[in-house]
Amino acid sequence: MRRKLVVYRRVSTDKQGRSGLGLEAQQALVSAYVERTKASIVGEFTEVETGKRDDRPELAKAIACAKRHKASLVIAKLDRLARRVHFISGLMESKVDFLCADSPDDDPFVLHLKASFAEEESRKISQRTKAALNAYKVNGHVSKRIRLLYPDGVPKDVVEATAGKLGGSLPQCRTLTPEARARGAAHSAAARKAAAYAAVSDLVPEISKMWVTESMSLRAIADRLNAAEQTDPAEQDEPAARTWSAMRVKRVLNRAGFLTAGPS
Repeated sequence: MRRKLVVYRRVSTDKQGRSGLGLEAQQALVSAYVERTKASIVGEFTEVETGKRDDRPELAKAIACAKRHKASLVIAKLDRLARRVHFISGLMESKVDFLCADSPDDDPFVLHLKASFAEEESRKISQRTKAALNAYKVNGHVSKRIRLLYPDGVPKDVVEATAGKLGGSLPQCRTLTPEARARGAAHSAAARKAAAYAAVSDLVPEISKMWVTESMSLRAIADRLNAAEQTDPAEQDEPAARTWSAMRVKRVLNRAGFLTAGPS
């Protein structure tokens, strides 16, 4: 039987995501592994997020997809997954088989060592960034956002107060109106709901069948999904996914438009 794979790719910035920089190299490594092993790909997910953050909606979808298909999660290189040891350890404990295309034979001990090296490199990058900002401050440089606020020249007192600081961290550079902030919050909430639904969209036909055809209750549907290890990755902080609840089933059915049929 051909090995089934779920591919996960990550880049750190929107610019990298739009340009394809980084993604092409990752795809090349994964494609070479797939060709070499004659495996089949059952899902592909791409994330734009820094390696320091643990909240990864696309990774959550990838893990859920791998569990449903009893597939392995494949990444190009370990540092494309995360640069934190505890994150790698958490994924190992989530009962999802995962491997790195550039070194597929690494055992857990080697993966932990590589994660440690990646975390140390991340720490050094942070130190270099802080040193650069400190030099920026010593030399009296201010951010572009500050310069835009003073087209005729930044006053000396403003330079002293803001030199070496990123514009986004300064109150005077936060120019969003209350209305714009409200729109942003509403958009964020809608995006989270859409992502939660997308993460389990492949289960909608199965859930709707249990609801409409088999006339199962919300609780019974949740119990069956949990018994089948069809985990719910929504709103999670760790790689391990949550179990299903009746309320979660109701939300999925409501979004899919099935609550007008079946039992109440």
